[in-house]
Amino acid sequence: MELAFIPSPSRGVLYLGPIPLRGYAFCIIIGVFVAVWLGNRRWIARGGRAGTVADIAVWAVPFGLIGGRLYHVITDYQLYFSEGRDWVDAFKIWEGGLGIWGAIAFGALGAWIGCRRRGIPLPAYADAIAPGIAFAQAIGRWGNWFNQELYGKPTDLPWALEITSSSDGRVPGTYHPTFLYESLWCIGVAFLVIWADRRFRLGHGRAFALYVAAYCSGRAWIEYMRVDDAHHILGLRLNVWTAILVFLLAVTYLVVSSKKRPGREDVVEPGAVTSGDDSAGGDKSEDTNASEDAGEDAGNKDEAEAEADAKDEAGSGKKT
Repeated sequence: MELAFIPSPSRGVLYLGPIPLRGYAFCIIIGVFVAVWLGNRRWIARGGRAGTVADIAVWAVPFGLIGGRLYHVITDYQLYFSEGRDWVDAFKIWEGGLGIWGAIAFGALGAWIGCRRRGIPLPAYADAIAPGIAFAQAIGRWGNWFNQELYGKPTDLPWALEITSSSDGRVPGTYHPTFLYESLWCIGVAFLVIWADRRFRLGHGRAFALYVAAYCSGRAWIEYMRVDDAHHILGLRLNVWTAILVFLLAVTYLVVSSKKRPGREDVVEPGAVTSGDDSAGGDKSEDTNASEDAGEDAGNKDEAEAEADAKDEAGSGKKT
């Protein structure tokens, strides 16, 4: 008999009158706000303008949601297109099912479009929002808790997750809370990136690459613990292989980028720097003009005094 466990909510949706408030969607929305808020602070600290991160997020977030859903539907197509399933469920994103790999890939595409429209380098933007994305993932994972999904193997540990639902093949019992493991791991990744970015002044996309590599290293072992249906290759779940591949790509980028483009960008948003220079230049120009005018006035005064002295001398000569 279990002495302690993490209880699952009795339902994942609350109704405010006729309006449904779904826990999964609520967690995703909070995560997006946190990512934009933190990203904005980091962007300003790097010399960018306030509001730029949010403007680009208008492109990145919808693309990320579409990409995340596409990855999930494609890799778990049997949940929607096999016999007895309704393909319309593939569009019900609020019921859970977002693949982080597709979300990051398509989100990067949306961010690239937004950055291109603003004349901003994508790597610099990615570095600014990297920790925020990790925090957003940490918050978003609690949506799986509301849906009673993505748990691990059976366990009687004090922090075991109690599953009460028996729908979609679930077996009530206590299991490893892999959603919690990943949430805590993402928080650690976020703080790691923030620390490394300050310590080593990461630039040109390396802070983002560090986030990707650190996340993948945790996702691999957490994914291995899960017991939900998944495609396997050589005995390993598809997402484990994906994590390994993406980890190697991220580490390769870190090494190559640090050799080819060391240091951090001096300018991340040209418009913001130009604006500051123009202002300073204008003040400087006004000061210079004022100095010149003062010099001219002083010169004119000296000439007038010299003229008066000459006249006095001439007058004195006549009287003598």
